[in-house]
Amino acid sequence: MDPRGVCKPTPDDLMEDAGSGLDYGTRPDRMLGDITPVDRFFIRSHAPTPLIDAATWALSVDGDGVRRPMRYTYEDLCQHFPLRSMVRTIECAGNRRVLFGEELGETFEGTQWGRGAISTAEWTGVRLRDLLEPAGVSSGACEVMAESLDAIRACRPLPLAKARAEDTIVAIAMNGEPLLPDHGFPARLLVSGWLGAASIKWLGRLEVSEEPKYVPWNTEDYVLIGPEHPSEGPGRGPAITALGISSLVELPWPARLLPEPQIIRGRAFAGEHRVSEVHYRVDEGPWCPAEITSASTPGVWARWQFEWNPEPGEHVLRVRAGDDQGRVQPESTPWNELGYMHESVVAHPVQVVGEDRAP
Repeated sequence: MDPRGVCKPTPDDLMEDAGSGLDYGTRPDRMLGDITPVDRFFIRSHAPTPLIDAATWALSVDGDGVRRPMRYTYEDLCQHFPLRSMVRTIECAGNRRVLFGEELGETFEGTQWGRGAISTAEWTGVRLRDLLEPAGVSSGACEVMAESLDAIRACRPLPLAKARAEDTIVAIAMNGEPLLPDHGFPARLLVSGWLGAASIKWLGRLEVSEEPKYVPWNTEDYVLIGPEHPSEGPGRGPAITALGISSLVELPWPARLLPEPQIIRGRAFAGEHRVSEVHYRVDEGPWCPAEITSASTPGVWARWQFEWNPEPGEHVLRVRAGDDQGRVQPESTPWNELGYMHESVVAHPVQVVGEDRAP
């Protein structure tokens, strides 16, 4: 394990250090295909990665919202329940916090994410609803709170309807292999389309409750605090749930290109919804449609591309995505104290240079 608390290698040619020693984003120019390889899948942790023995690990399902508390072993998850695989994207709600600060001329506290706190994997596991059913969920149950086995016992509640959704699973594998420690081994929650903090890693407990649960992760952190976001209940602002819409260009920041025909590629994500369109703009030119080149699915990023034959000089690329609900990336994002949910169209700087000065 890295002395800072991370297990897998985080080389600079694949990952970007977000400054905490625990958090590493995926380099956008190293994302490769539709699915992010595990070696470059972003890492977001609040405490050092725990090393857990699957042979002694267990997942408890309890609380006043169940009739029969249950305890599942790793073997139970692997062998005694039907397994389901699905491709889903996970994004931290603080992704692009640095760019958000630059947009508003300030520096936000928190993990200093650039563009890389987003990745996609094929997840395999057991539907959460299949683990709740044997416990006999009461008619008055309203939430399920997942709790981690890391040093801070990270926890966050889910509405019962989202917990029972077809694509909410307790994952035990990632891209066809058992989870790595940094990504939640032995088991983690996967909550499709919601902020990454909802997909609790190193899962140890599921508490089903008949009353709403209020914890720091939905009252003090991972909430929107500001004049555009009036407080709800005991929280400092409304808790973040489903993610907004965003896009990125698969180039370094800033980028250096040759003055020759090429294909510019990128990704767009719309949380629980489906990306339906992507447009791009070069400098002050018109908005033009980009080609979406991957299957467009709710909860999964869409890949896009366009052809460009750039002239030498300084340029700016802008990309604007839209989804099947009619949402379109805005030109600016309203301020909030913790720098979450940045959705703005981003001006990506590109320098086009002669061959002798190319990267």
